[in-house]
Amino acid sequence: MSQKQMKEAFVSDHNGTSVLEVTQGLCLPALCIVCRGLLIILSQHLCSSHTWRTRFFIDFVSLIIPLVATLTILSSFVLLEHLAVIICGAGLFYQIYCRRTCARMPVQKMLEKFLKISLESEYIPAISCFRVINSAFTAIAILAVDFPLFPRRFAKTELYGTGAMDFGVGGFIFGTAMVCPEVRKKYTEESRFYYLTKSLYSVWPLVFLGIGRLVIIKAIGYQEHLTEYGVHWNFFFTLIVVKLITSLLLIIFPLNKSWIVAISIIVLYQLALDFTPLKRLILYGTDGSGTRVGLLNANREGIISTLGYVAIHMAGVQTGSYMLKKRSHVKDWIKGAHCILLTAISLFISLYIVQVNVEVVSRRMANLAFCIWIVASSLILLSSLLLGDIILSFAKFLIKEAVVPCSWKLIHSSVTNKKHLESLVSEAERKEPSLCLITAMNRNQLIFFLLSNITTGLINLLIDTLHSSTLWALFVLNLYMFTNCLIIYVLHLQDKTIKFW
Repeated sequence: MSQKQMKEAFVSDHNGTSVLEVTQGLCLPALCIVCRGLLIILSQHLCSSHTWRTRFFIDFVSLIIPLVATLTILSSFVLLEHLAVIICGAGLFYQIYCRRTCARMPVQKMLEKFLKISLESEYIPAISCFRVINSAFTAIAILAVDFPLFPRRFAKTELYGTGAMDFGVGGFIFGTAMVCPEVRKKYTEESRFYYLTKSLYSVWPLVFLGIGRLVIIKAIGYQEHLTEYGVHWNFFFTLIVVKLITSLLLIIFPLNKSWIVAISIIVLYQLALDFTPLKRLILYGTDGSGTRVGLLNANREGIISTLGYVAIHMAGVQTGSYMLKKRSHVKDWIKGAHCILLTAISLFISLYIVQVNVEVVSRRMANLAFCIWIVASSLILLSSLLLGDIILSFAKFLIKEAVVPCSWKLIHSSVTNKKHLESLVSEAERKEPSLCLITAMNRNQLIFFLLSNITTGLINLLIDTLHSSTLWALFVLNLYMFTNCLIIYVLHLQDKTIKFW
């Protein structure tokens, strides 16, 4: 076998892992973000300020390195990782509580006062963290999968199953949907068609990236996993089709009915898979022999599975609309996190029923079970991040003037006038968030993803990943993530957003 064939075989024919193990892995970054915030609060209390190098080091060590370890050498010890992070967080919180600068009062009264505090932010921190976690996870996985130390059960599944990498594309689409222009109310009733035109125009960079990736891959003979999308199709083309279809759907249907549209699309799609030749077409082509002759046969997985991703996008739109509802106080956000968590649990129960009675999860087809799994996992992660934000807010309540980048700002006032509320936010709180890897990656998410793809390709061309030792693979992975994160971080420090559409 050639080197290319060996690498293709290395990432093919896998059956995934359990839903529980993937969920456990997804929840770990939320705990790490809490620990990172508590560490920043405590260090601010003990020393006056941080340089950008110190803040980058804290963010990289607390957010990226644990993810690399979880996907590689510590993949079999995720629960022990959870325990270690929880103990570390509890210790940091205890130190913060002992050094609290707020008025001394009984714990019950302190909690009552905290629940009535208003929260002010330009965006929902949990959504930014969700998008960044998914981007970092994807960036690590696309390179790590080529090394022997990456567990094969985490790789993308061939036909059925839940591999950790299978969550990446669905999670990316769900996260993008939560902040799409329609959710952020960037249109009025009269200008909907204007924004449809703008949406059509906005996909041209994706067209460029999709075609560019296709040309480069074919030109250099880079390894491919054909049953993922097909011969010519790739992730960028899926994003294009999903963007175009959902923009049209959101013109026709009200925003608050997105969940109905999502359910209708995926149920009809699953019925088509079960009662028409559609499933056979995806698996074996038009002639039943697995042919790749013709555009449809060559790219059948990528083309047909977009229906499932459209459903995931519409579910993300509904979630984003719910998240952006006005909530004045901490107690309102606790209720919101509770509702999202209950919805996620309900979806996991539905997933079990569907897998037993209908069909198990299939990324290749993006079927009903796959869509339920993606949405349920996304909501679990989102609710974990919301609860983490609330814990960090309480820690900031304990130590006055504490500032945590990419977290809620506390307003110790009952005033509801927005301009007055903004005037109450400290000057330090306005400046400090610029020193934040999460904000930097969220700001240039597509560029980070593109950069990760380019550097992954270069490393694969320069290094024999299949025969790399564990230490060498870990060094390469951490250096790769350090370089990508540093580039994005420096762009953010220079106040640059790479957006040319």
